Amino acid sequence: MPKAINSDKPKNLRSSLKVFLGSIKKYRFGILASVLLTVGSAVLGLFIPKLLGDMTTIAVDSYPELDWSALGHKAILIISLFVGSAILNYGQAYILAVVSARYTKELRKNILEKISRLPIAYFDKHQYGDTLSRMANDVDVLTTSMSQEIADLSMSFTTLLGVMIIMLSISVPLSLISFVVVPVSVLVVGRIMRYAQKYFREQQNTLGTLNSEIEEDYSGQIIIQSNSYEDDALDEFTKINQKLTTATRRAQIFSSLSFPVTHIFTNLGYVAVCALGGVFVIEGRINIGNIQAFIQYVSRFNRPITEIASTTSTLQSLLAASERIFEFLDETEETPDAKPAKKIEKVRGEVEFHNVNFGYLKDHPIIKNFSVKVQPGMKVAIVGPTGAGKTTLINLLMRFYDPDSGYITIDGVPTSEMTRADVRRLFGMVLQDTWLFTGTVEENLRYGKQSASLDDIKRAAKASNVNHIIEALPKGYRSEISEDSDNISAGEKQLLTIARAMVEEPPMMILDEATSNVDTRTEQLIQDSFEKLTSGRTSFVIAHRLSTIRNSDLILVMRDGNIVEQGNHDELLKLNGFYAELYNSQFADN
Repeated sequence: MPKAINSDKPKNLRSSLKVFLGSIKKYRFGILASVLLTVGSAVLGLFIPKLLGDMTTIAVDSYPELDWSALGHKAILIISLFVGSAILNYGQAYILAVVSARYTKELRKNILEKISRLPIAYFDKHQYGDTLSRMANDVDVLTTSMSQEIADLSMSFTTLLGVMIIMLSISVPLSLISFVVVPVSVLVVGRIMRYAQKYFREQQNTLGTLNSEIEEDYSGQIIIQSNSYEDDALDEFTKINQKLTTATRRAQIFSSLSFPVTHIFTNLGYVAVCALGGVFVIEGRINIGNIQAFIQYVSRFNRPITEIASTTSTLQSLLAASERIFEFLDETEETPDAKPAKKIEKVRGEVEFHNVNFGYLKDHPIIKNFSVKVQPGMKVAIVGPTGAGKTTLINLLMRFYDPDSGYITIDGVPTSEMTRADVRRLFGMVLQDTWLFTGTVEENLRYGKQSASLDDIKRAAKASNVNHIIEALPKGYRSEISEDSDNISAGEKQLLTIARAMVEEPPMMILDEATSNVDTRTEQLIQDSFEKLTSGRTSFVIAHRLSTIRNSDLILVMRDGNIVEQGNHDELLKLNGFYAELYNSQFADN
């Protein structure tokens, strides 16, 4: 369910603030310059109401013959302050925009680099959508809020302090009235907004639930209609939609109260200031221009207090986003590669597991004292029920995980003494779940070997029986495709991934067969491509349909993390053991 990030709060406010401030330390000069420009802009703006009040006093005192010279001088000064304040304000906005853009770039770069250093175990335990949310939503919230908060807080505090000083210099009694009325209005509004925030949070959470419900109903229409579940689905949607309507109405009602409440208290302050100020003017204790200026300062005094109060939720959002980002950046990384690392110059393809033990959880072993030797060029099939450890063996072979004990060698070299990148370059992989990225067919097939020519790509496509499919596309090899493309079938996508592996020409192959969801003709094409791809190469095939691995040189039968049987197809059938049971059950099912 989508999460309303703006309603989140950091788990540890002090720690989150410390980490965030540390992360922007390198930008401190730009931020300081922006703050100084903001303060300068605010200070220049503070004098404008006083000067307008002085113009009123001059006009009243010199009436009926107006002192145009004095008025013109004041007008020029006011215009200069307006222009100067605007220039400084633009300068601070420009600097903050540059700082924010560079900070955003740095954070996303750090996150992407972190992803490449994380162990596969992290991705097995975390939803990919959460990581994407940290990279996109949280970074946006953090950087946008940062630039906004720096400018707003600098402006608000400067304006608040400056207005208080000027108001006190004009009249202490009138200032005391404002100092009491405005904070009271802010406190009342703050209490109202706490109620509003509660319903805004409920609104966001319910909106996420509603979106999930809509997505499920939309994608599952065939199931809904085939089970005559339309009325029930509509009832469920109506309940969630009504809950959202109620939460939205309450949130809007409470939030809309803030302006009239503030307006009431502000007007009460204005009435008191005008009444008492009028008395002071009559008594000669203050001139009329200062009363005019003071009323403007009362309005300005109210605004920064409201803005400072409203930044609380934004600051919490900023720190919550910061906490999620740096929590991710602090995740435990893969153990460093061995230095100096060994490298196999000429690969023969001999693979051996030496008493390997492994479990994703330390107290739940999956692979137990596993040993096997694979000769160069052998085709090895790994079979067994779900949870037997088939995929785990491949994860260990590719060094996505390291054994808890024991070791694996390739041509006699322990994989733990090689870099992970060098180990993975030795293998080509065709997985059960096809993966294509958005781009042309040519770009997809060249993914594993950027130096491959178009002729190399076409040869691989022909060998994998996919060339005629590509040629039938509107633009051939330059046709745009993606993982969710609807112009190619699942079987055709699988053939493309086989062609991609052929272009790469790896010394060894790992195949996770994917023929369960394709028609018989496509299955034959895939099997033919597999045979060409594994010819002369050491290959490991995770077998789902046992009929497809009858010609394997070695079949490893796994159950509960152990090899319970091994041999070729005929030898294992003669044993009449677990493999024979699995094979016959599939044959009977078919």
